[in-house]
Amino acid sequence: MKDLSASSKHSRNNSVYPKKRPSPHGVSKARKSQSPMDYTAAVAAARRSPRAAKVEQILQRRREVQFAAMRREGVLLEDEYREEIRFYMHEMERFTMGSTTSMDQQPEIKWHMRPCLVEFLVELHFTFRLRPETLYLTLNIVDRYVSRRIVYIKHYQLVGCAALWIAAKFEDAKERVPTVQELVHYCREAYDESAFIQMEGHVLATIQWTLGHPTAEAWLRLMCCAPIMEEPKVQHVARFLMEITLFYREFVKYPPSSIAHGSLTLARFLCGKGRHIFEETEECLEIVEYLDSRLAKHVNDLSETLVKKYSYAFYSKAATFVVQYYLQGGRFVHQPLLPMPVTPVRSSACIVGTPMSATTTASDLSDDMPITPTSPSPYFSSDPFSSSGMSESDKENFSSPKFEPVVNKQHIENPPEQYLPHDFVTFGRQALHNLNVSPRAMVS
Repeated sequence: MKDLSASSKHSRNNSVYPKKRPSPHGVSKARKSQSPMDYTAAVAAARRSPRAAKVEQILQRRREVQFAAMRREGVLLEDEYREEIRFYMHEMERFTMGSTTSMDQQPEIKWHMRPCLVEFLVELHFTFRLRPETLYLTLNIVDRYVSRRIVYIKHYQLVGCAALWIAAKFEDAKERVPTVQELVHYCREAYDESAFIQMEGHVLATIQWTLGHPTAEAWLRLMCCAPIMEEPKVQHVARFLMEITLFYREFVKYPPSSIAHGSLTLARFLCGKGRHIFEETEECLEIVEYLDSRLAKHVNDLSETLVKKYSYAFYSKAATFVVQYYLQGGRFVHQPLLPMPVTPVRSSACIVGTPMSATTTASDLSDDMPITPTSPSPYFSSDPFSSSGMSESDKENFSSPKFEPVVNKQHIENPPEQYLPHDFVTFGRQALHNLNVSPRAMVS
C-alpha cells in the first residue's frame, strides 16, 4: 500500500516552498553577469594607489563644499540658461528703476533726508536678520514710489517701513517677516497699524505690483561665481561698498548691475587682487570714481550703523579695512590700457624684390586679399592638354609665355648650388619637364 503520509508531507512542502515556474519562452534566465564597464572600473579601482585615491577623495570633497556654499548663497548653476537670464535681468532692471528727475520735484522731501531714512532701514533690516536682497528691493520700491507720488515729510518713514514690509514678504521666509505690531514699536508709535496696511496697498498699486527687480546683490552673486569664485573678503568689501551707494543721490541713476560691477572692481583693488580691465565699462569706472572720491573726502561721515554692521568678523571686518585704507591716504589708481599690437605694414622699399610675373599688377603688391595663384606658362610644358584646344576660361589662369624674374639690380648674385631647394623648383630643369609630361604622352 502506498504511503500517504509521505506523499501528503511532500505536497505540503511544495505548497509552502513552490518550485520556480519555467520561463514561457523555454529559456531560463541566467545569472546576472558583470558588464565589461563595471569590470574595467573595478580593475582600475583595485590598481589605484592609496595616494591617488586620497587625492581624488579630497578634490571631490572640496567640490561638494564649494557647491554647498554656492547653494547657501542662493546661486543656481544654470549654465545652459545663463545668458538668457542675464539678458532678462538687464531688461528688468531698466524697467524697474526710479527717476531722479521726478524725485527732485518733491516739494518737501530733499536729498539730505535720504541718509536718515536709509540708516533707519539698515538698522531695521539688520535687527530682523533679513536677506541682503530685501534691503536693496526696499530702497528700489521707495525710489519708484517717490518718483510717482508726492510724499510729505511726516509720511516718509511710513513709506520706508511699508516698502520694507513688502520686500520682506517677497524675499524672505515667513517667520522672518516683521509684524505690524513690531513696525509700530520701532516707529515709536508715530503711526497706527491701519496706516501701515493702507500704505502697503497704496505702494503696491503705485508700482503696479511689479516686485521682480534684479537687485545689486543678485548681480554681485552672479559676478562672484563666474568665471572664478571670489574670496569671501572681496565679497564682503563689495557688499559694504554697495550699501554705501544706497545713501547718496549720485548713485540712484545707475542700474544695479553697474553698481555691483563698480563695487566689485573697487573691492578687488582694495584687497590687492587683479583687475579685469577688459570687463570694465564706462559706468563701472564712473561708480568707482564716485566711491573713491567720497571715501577719500568723507570717510569719517559714513553711517555709524553701517560701519558697525560690517565691523563684525562675520563680514571679514570689511568696514574697518576700508576705513583704515582711506584714513592712511590710499586712493584708487587708474591703470591705462596696454596698447594693442599693430599689424606690421609691408614696406615698399625692400632690399630684395619679390620675383614677379610679367602679369603682376598693382593689386598684387597691396595688403589686400591675394588673388588666385597663377600657374606657370604652358610654354615650358610639353603637356598636350595645354594646347590651343583649351577653352578661353581655362586660359585665363595661365600667365604670359614670357617669364622673367624681377630682382633688385643692386644685389644680383648667383646662390651656390648646394643651397638651392630640390630639383623641382627651377623651371629649366629636366626633372620638371618629365613631371609635366601628360599620361598619354608617356603611354605613347
